[in-house]
Amino acid sequence: MKRVIRLLLAAVAVSLFASGCAVNRATATVDPSANLDKLRVVQVKKLEGEDGTIHKLIAGNLRKRGLQVTEDSKPPEQVDAVVTYVDKWMWDLSMYLLELTVTVRDPKSDFPLATGNSFHTSLTRLSPQEMVDEVVGNIFKESEKQK
Repeated sequence: MKRVIRLLLAAVAVSLFASGCAVNRATATVDPSANLDKLRVVQVKKLEGEDGTIHKLIAGNLRKRGLQVTEDSKPPEQVDAVVTYVDKWMWDLSMYLLELTVTVRDPKSDFPLATGNSFHTSLTRLSPQEMVDEVVGNIFKESEKQK
């Protein structure tokens, strides 16, 4: 009987540990007052100290969606939105993108018009390109739902 209980406890512990490693989440919210269809020119702000990888992936993704993207600093009256992001990297035998949050902001007030987030642990990890596609795609899908 003790052996069965030990095996059962071991199985529960293993399943809890394994499920903790396989977490993923992908969300997006769009402010009801935002109309992302009206965006034509957006500025993607590069994180200070970042090598430019995520910055370029986001800019490329937005260009594929038909937006004109400027990566330099322009006055707010020359862009329809400013896109900011936060990336979090983790080490598990290699570096991988654990979490990415992208925010589309009003250029004049800095108000967040839309935010998307993707979180994938080691077992469900995606490439940086896939994470950007997921986050930006979810933002625009959520915007379409609000029409």
